[in-house]
Formats: sequence, C-alpha cells, structure tokens
Amino acid sequence: MSMNVNSVDSLLAQMRAAMAAAQGGQAAQAPAATGGADFANVLKSSLDGVNQSQRQAEAMQTAFVLGDDKVSLSDTMIAMQKANISFQTAVQVRNKVVAAYNDIMNMQV
Repeated sequence: MSMNVNSVDSLLAQMRAAMAAAQGGQAAQAPAATGGADFANVLKSSLDGVNQSQRQAEAMQTAFVLGDDKVSLSDTMIAMQKANISFQTAVQVRNKVVAAYNDIMNMQV
C-alpha cells in the first residue's frame, strides 16, 4: 500500500474537521484546506494497489505451478510476501481509522 505523506495529512485534516464539527466548529472547510486530496480517492487507490499486488502474486504462483521457466520460486515467494504485507498494512490502517472514528463518535459534546 502506497500512502504518501499528503494522503495522511489529508486524512488527519478530515478527522480534525469531524472533531471540530462534533465540538460545534466549522467542518465544511476541511477538504479545501487539504489541497483537494479526497479521502475516498486515496482509499480507493490504496486498495487498488493491494489488489494489484495480490493479483500479481497469484499470477506468478500459477505460472510457477504450471512450470513457466520465466518465473522463479524466489520471485514468486517475494511477490506473495509483498502482497501479504500490503494486505496486512491495509488491515492495520482500517483498524486505526475505525478506532479513530469510534473515538470521535464517543466524544462528549
């Protein structure tokens, strides 16, 4: 998963805006303040990257099992580990976002 610093900053700004809205502040200005990075687009591109790495690993695994000489065992195992790591990263990011959402929703108003 390739989430750059601007994407993280955008997510933080949107979360701060949600927190400000919960406390009676101004929430409508958050997307404009982040430079136009949309959380939904960042999330979709990150998940697409995870999906692409999993498909690539699966294709390499299938090619290796079928006896393709162009695909080595080590390359296949590396691709599988990269796909696994990217998936685990996506799961951990999801867990953090859900925890942050729950924290925001449980704030006293």
